[in-house]
Amino acid sequence: MGQQRTGQLSGKVALITGSASGIGEATARLFAAEGAQVVVNSVSSVADGTAVAASLPDAIYVQADVSDDDQARALVAATVERYGRLDVVVNNAGFTKVIPHADLEAVTDALFRRILDVNVLGTWHVSRAAVSALKATGAGSIVNVTSLAGVKAAGSSIPYAVSKAALNHLTVLMANVLGPEIRVNAVAPGLVDTPWTEDWDEVRKAVTAMAPLKRSGQPQDCAQACLYLATAAYCTGDVLLVDGGMHVR
Repeated sequence: MGQQRTGQLSGKVALITGSASGIGEATARLFAAEGAQVVVNSVSSVADGTAVAASLPDAIYVQADVSDDDQARALVAATVERYGRLDVVVNNAGFTKVIPHADLEAVTDALFRRILDVNVLGTWHVSRAAVSALKATGAGSIVNVTSLAGVKAAGSSIPYAVSKAALNHLTVLMANVLGPEIRVNAVAPGLVDTPWTEDWDEVRKAVTAMAPLKRSGQPQDCAQACLYLATAAYCTGDVLLVDGGMHVR
């Protein structure tokens, strides 16, 4: 039997970046099931993103590279033009490359900048562009998808971990200045089974052995956390770890 839905996002409009697959897709589907009109986004995977949007009751797909400020602003503008409002932004778009942390020479400046451009500046661009529309609702919400790697010395590469640590701090800083009209929180997943991590068998075994909950995460686990923070009216500036308890080990 499927989970009972409460329609807690009925009448709301949600923009979810990087939502053609994985955590973003799961979040788009859950938000739509809770009554939201959803904007699906990706920089590539256009066919997948279009298919996700087409499968939801009242959704559109908008291609945009959030690392580019003009495209981020156009993404927000397209959302407001289509639906007339914007209530929730989930900044899920991200980029990484797997590099052993000890291999410092493998990290090029171009790669470091690309990771920061997408993970940090992308979130900054979309959030900043959305402020006016979110404030207009009187109860806007931004949820940033960060990572356990932003809290512990872990993750797919040093630049990725640095970007997520910066994103955690950006969450707190923006929460401090955007209240009371806009709440800003973050979900920080551990290992999640997505298309990106499908061949990370050794990492998955290690997490399953170590984590108190004895499994890796599923996209739906993160989507549920995003939904909670999107609707938790008295939470702002929080970074919610969704890692099966890995942070305590």
